[in-house]
Amino acid sequence: MSGKTIRYEGENITVTYDVKRCIHAEACVKGLNRVFDSKRRPWIVPDNDPADAVATTIHQCPSGALHYDRKDGGQAESIPDHNTIRLAADGPLYVQGDITIINGEETLVLKDTRVALCRCGASHNKPFCDNSHRDIHFEAASTVPNPQPEATIVASGPLEVKTQTNGSLRFTGAFTILDEAGAPVHQSQQEWLCRCGGSAKKPFCDGTHKRNGFTAS
Repeated sequence: MSGKTIRYEGENITVTYDVKRCIHAEACVKGLNRVFDSKRRPWIVPDNDPADAVATTIHQCPSGALHYDRKDGGQAESIPDHNTIRLAADGPLYVQGDITIINGEETLVLKDTRVALCRCGASHNKPFCDNSHRDIHFEAASTVPNPQPEATIVASGPLEVKTQTNGSLRFTGAFTILDEAGAPVHQSQQEWLCRCGGSAKKPFCDGTHKRNGFTAS
């Protein structure tokens, strides 16, 4: 789940950092090192670059660990026009869009625009990725079986992600699955995606969670 959130106050923009959701993708460090420097303390100094540059860089954070509040009248972070699920080879599902995550008891887990969801089954922070896929040497392709040649990225509305108890992730709402390079390979209104790590037709669920003892709320 989401954990401790730290606020880094700047004159024109405040950056918030959810420690537990960070998977060290380093898009921020590589994109704007004057502001984001993991070797420095504090590691985020919002005033080291213009607020627009800070905001643009934060949009690239795939896990949603970073967000911001503008103080200068600049544009707030908006909800993306498209719901997309990008498949990381041997890694998580990177989801962007108008996302609402609920659990098997219909309790709200999170509303956000960017999340990294575990699909190896080993995360200690389910449903979010915590890089456990590296420890267990998880293997999964960065595309889908039988890609749809006609798949496109289309305008979409709310996307609900339900973490079914001891089961898969149910995605409901218009969305497009992208391969690791960002090319559309599948579009749908509803799918059940594997999060136990065992499906033979990843990223789609094939019911393996019922046989391999997978447990998660």
